Amino acid sequence: MRAAGRRTSVLKSGVKRLLGRAGFDIVRSTNHLGGVDDFIPFEATVRAARAAGLSVGDYIDEVMNGTPGATQSTIDELSALGVFAANPNTVLEIGPGSGRYLEKTLKECAPDRYEIYETAEPWANYLTDTFGVVAQPTAGSSLAPTPDGSIDLVQAHKVFNTVTFLCASRYFFEMARVTRPGGRIVFDVMTETCLEPAAVGAWATQGGAGHDSYPAAMPRRTCVDLFAALGCSLEASFLAPMGVASTEVLVFRKGT
Repeated sequence: MRAAGRRTSVLKSGVKRLLGRAGFDIVRSTNHLGGVDDFIPFEATVRAARAAGLSVGDYIDEVMNGTPGATQSTIDELSALGVFAANPNTVLEIGPGSGRYLEKTLKECAPDRYEIYETAEPWANYLTDTFGVVAQPTAGSSLAPTPDGSIDLVQAHKVFNTVTFLCASRYFFEMARVTRPGGRIVFDVMTETCLEPAAVGAWATQGGAGHDSYPAAMPRRTCVDLFAALGCSLEASFLAPMGVASTEVLVFRKGT
């Protein structure tokens, strides 16, 4: 068993070296400016995942982020909270990137329609071809093509801790708009719950130089109060791994 583990480790190290020689800079998936193509090269990542014998999502978790099982743990928490038990017929995801949350969501439910808003065209094309989702046109701040009250589950993972406050806030209004009464809204933000002194110290000393707004903090009360004003109540929250510390996943339900 240990020998197999060493072979896997050697393979992953070799893949990283191969990508480095090809001129790709492999960094943590949360260190980026905007679209996923800014920080995860599409073709090289897909090839590397195949070489490592992993799905793209698991490769990013295990090799690129160094947080094996992180995506699945979030999905498991959401499942335990009953987010998928209502069998959402329509799902919308903002910034799915490589599709690591999308893929695992589709294992939990079977919506008739799954919309994505993804600014990185290579990854958006990959997701539509691989999973049959609908890629909506996006400028990175609006869900305009989606009608009011048409979505059962709206989600965004590792998105709002990478953009500016105003960008996140504009999306919050849009998320409430497109969610149907009784539907759920799921997203994570770096709240004060995630920012105890030890965590701040880790970000300051181990988190790297960062890029643009990442990591971006968002007051928890701001989220809760804003969504309450938009008719959505907080049902649950939990912490999930992100970078050298954590992010807080919030689960809202829109009133009927």
